[in-house]
Parts: sequence; structure tokens; C-alpha cells
Amino acid sequence: MTLKEILQQIGERHGVEELNPMQKAVNAARSNRIILLAPTGSGKTLAFTVPMVSRLFSHPDTDAARAVQAVVIAPSRELVLQIADVVRPVAKDYRTVTLYGGHSMQDEVNSLSVTPDIVIATPGRLLDHLLRGTLDISHADQLVLDEYDKALELGFHDQMQRIVKRMRKLRYAMLTSATPLQEMPDFIDLSQAKVLDFSQKAQAPRSRTTIALVRSDDKDKLLSLKRLLLALPNGKTIVFVNHRESAERVYNFLKKDTDLPVGLYHGGLDQLQREVAIDMLNNGTTPLLVSTDLGARGLDIDAVRSVVHYHLPLTKEGWTHRNGRTARVDAEGYVYLLVSEQENIPEYVDYDYEYIPEDDNPDPIRSEVATIYFNAGKKEKLSRGDILGALTKQCGLEGKEVGKIVVKDHCALAAIPRDKADATLATLSQTKIKGQRVRVSLYK
Repeated sequence: MTLKEILQQIGERHGVEELNPMQKAVNAARSNRIILLAPTGSGKTLAFTVPMVSRLFSHPDTDAARAVQAVVIAPSRELVLQIADVVRPVAKDYRTVTLYGGHSMQDEVNSLSVTPDIVIATPGRLLDHLLRGTLDISHADQLVLDEYDKALELGFHDQMQRIVKRMRKLRYAMLTSATPLQEMPDFIDLSQAKVLDFSQKAQAPRSRTTIALVRSDDKDKLLSLKRLLLALPNGKTIVFVNHRESAERVYNFLKKDTDLPVGLYHGGLDQLQREVAIDMLNNGTTPLLVSTDLGARGLDIDAVRSVVHYHLPLTKEGWTHRNGRTARVDAEGYVYLLVSEQENIPEYVDYDYEYIPEDDNPDPIRSEVATIYFNAGKKEKLSRGDILGALTKQCGLEGKEVGKIVVKDHCALAAIPRDKADATLATLSQTKIKGQRVRVSLYK
């Protein structure tokens, strides 16, 4: 594809009228090896997508001549899916597949029955397919290692090394990282790599972020957290804790002792639960999320107003990544640090003032959205258009009332007004969608 065609697709499918300076710098770089240092949320995916797609060549008509052309490796399932959401609409004339743990292996094998042009995968699942012989990347000449710093933290070095050794025709390689690297990969020659350092942009949101210290009289801090959350203005809010067990405990407390619309996110949940937790945060069904640091980076979460540190972050990087969830794209952000008398504040933690939550809150965190769950998805040939048509034509909703529709392999989610959920559900349960009966329910 030509650059003009790619930019046209980006405009039509992603609503991006112009590339940002970082994306332009990557596209203009004349090097076969690039190291991009840039914070999460800065548009790195689009930055490597443009040159990657521009290098793809069209296959002859025969499938026998097909070969994988580009491989993108990311450290988490969520990041793989988010990258695919960016790449697929841009590379519309090419086959893109995603491979990641927690996904049906048989579905992935089926998706590989026709050789893809682009593979986006986690290291472990990609290596699994290579060892099984269900995928061949020996002809691929492009490689992207996205969020390489996080991949190292998660112990993926050896897997990535084994994968890259199979890319015998590798010509172009790009490595992205949110922080300057202490350790370069020893399986790719980056001695002549062009370094594009936009990492200092990570400091910019501090000027738009107000950080408040909230003192807790109780060591457990649950009651103090409740008072704080009930005092916060309406808007997406993430409460960060340090452990899975703590996330479960805080979540269960808020579910039982408040009416706050709260969701839960940590590594102990299965893949679908984690995906849905982010979907429901984004669509407004549960605008409050209790999360471990797994949710601090590598996720596509829009317009977070407030970040609450229920536990003090364990590292300076954790402090930076958590706070980076708010004040995105020139927006204002608010960070609250909940501290008991027994806790010592690390030197890397700074704050602007002390805040005492007030009881009278005219605009509390709330949800006016419900999520309808459809027990069918892409593999059952269900599309966003099919769901939107059912909601508007059969159920009588206006198009503007329907929020984000997410279609997964074997299920789908649609956000609608909460006060119309029961009537919509009743109608859908008696309606065929695309000629088939689809079980629907209210996702809780």
C-alpha cells in the first residue's frame, strides 16, 4: 500500500487526520533498525503500523505463494488485541491473525489454515505454534518487539530469542519501550539502530495532573477508601492495589458496602473476564475499576479522570505508570494517595496538597449504562452491524443511544442506556439476529 492509501485508511477507520510528531519521525526514519522510546498512550502502535504496512507486498492470486511477512510480538494478551484493532483496519487488504494464551488453540490453528501476512502474538503462544509446525515465519522480513521493557520484566527474553532465530530473512526490526533500556536484546544486531527518544514526553502530563494526599485513620484503609470514592466527582476511576488478594478484598467490600458501579481486574482472572472488565470500564457500565499494576500499562483505556493509590506503588516506575492512566491527550487528571499513619511515603512520590473528602457530593461516580451480552461472536459470523441493526430496528433504540459494541470470537458486548436494558433484553430474547437465535443476557 502507498503512504497516501495508508493515511486515508487511518483517517477513515481511526479518525486520525494527521500523524503526530513521533509517528512522523518513525515514518521518516531511513533505517532498517529503529529503537522507539515513548510512553504508553503516545501512539506507538500507529507509529510502527504505518511503515510496516507500507512494506507489505501483494501476493499472487494463488495461496500457495503466501508467506508471513511481518511479526509483531507483544508481552500481553490485551496488548496483542489492541494492536490488532489498530493494524487490521489499516492493513485491510492483508490477512492479520492474533495468537495469545487463553485463546482457543483450535480457533488459532483454523485461522492459520490460510497463511497470514501479519502475525501479532505473545511470545509463548507464538513459539508454541512454531514448535507445533502450524506456522512458518522463516520468510518474514519485518519484526516489531512492542513494549520490550515489559517483555523483559515478564521473563520473555529466551522465548523471543528462539522466535527471532527462525526469522532467517529478517531485514527490518523495530523495538519500542516506555523507558530507556538497561539491556539491549542480544539476538538482534542493534549496533547501528536509529534511536528515537520521545520518553521525556512521559513527564508532560504532570503539569496537568493534580496529586492529593488523603490520610487514613484506619490501618486497613477500606472505610477511608469508601469515603474518598463517594466524594469523588463522576468519571472513570481506577483504584490500584499491590496484590491480587487485595484487589479481590477491596472489590468485594465496595460491592457489598456501597452502590458504586465497580469492576475488577487482575492476573488471576481468565482472559474473557479481564477483557470484559476493560470493556465495561470503557463503555461506562462500571466506571470504577479495582486493579493490580497489571492495569497500569499496555491497555487501551480512555478518559480516566481519577487514579487512587490504595496501596503505595512499590517502585518509581509503578508510580509513573499508574499516574499515566490519567491526564492523557491534553486532559486534566487527578491522583489520590491514600496513606495510613504507619506508612512511609517513598521519595519518588510527590503531591500537591492534602485532601479531606467531603460527605456532600452532588455529582458522584455513577453508571447510566448497561451491557448486553450476546452468546455469539466472530466465529458465529456475528458482526457489529448485525448487533446494531437488531438494537435499532427490532428494539427501537436510536443509533446514538447505542454505545460501544465489541465482538469477540464467541461472544459480543453492547452498551445501551440502563433504563432501557430490561425492555431491550425482552425483545432480543424473542428476536433472531442474522437468521439465528442468539442467547442474550445482562452482563453483571
